[in-house]
Amino acid sequence: MKSSLLIFGTKNFNNSLNEIKEYLNFPLIFYDKNNFSKISFASINCLLVDIEICSDINILSCISEIKNKPLLLIKKPNSTISTDFFCDDTAMLPLSLIEISNKISNLIIVKKFNQNSSIKIKEYEIDKNERKLRKGNISIVLTEKEIQLIELLFNEKKPLPKNSILTKIWKYADNTDTHTVETHIYRLRKKILQKFKDNFFIISSSLGYTI
Repeated sequence: MKSSLLIFGTKNFNNSLNEIKEYLNFPLIFYDKNNFSKISFASINCLLVDIEICSDINILSCISEIKNKPLLLIKKPNSTISTDFFCDDTAMLPLSLIEISNKISNLIIVKKFNQNSSIKIKEYEIDKNERKLRKGNISIVLTEKEIQLIELLFNEKKPLPKNSILTKIWKYADNTDTHTVETHIYRLRKKILQKFKDNFFIISSSLGYTI
């Protein structure tokens, strides 16, 4: 899969990348303040930022708008410029093509893994690797079905009736008469109430359940 890079660099930095772009595995998109709003950020896999351009407040503002993308900061050995924005990794010039490719590929893989293994829900976070629901320094252990249930209700963004939940999670026929959903939701609510004192994490109504 090709990874599109959004480049924030000085004129010399951009010219250097242009000279070797045919040897890179990634389509390059260079920052242009006149066209920035027209960029499709869904197609951007990584940001490549020249530290020499980071003294420009307007550019830092643009970078902060898409800070959810992995960011590789390129530095010169003797650079005295400091930055206070978040970057995922730094690389020191000079760099080989292989080094650039490996760093970018690793950043994208790590970012995707972290996004898939962690879910933000309200003021909570689900760690799917540890099977925990966290709020601040407090956490509870979840079962696999509880994680699936929370994900489903959160992603649907609307109340789901019991039969829909049975079909999507337990693969039961939608006319199955069982108390599986009610039992799981009761136990999950009880765990959350006891640990977080939150009685409204899962909301029930005549239309079904939602988060």
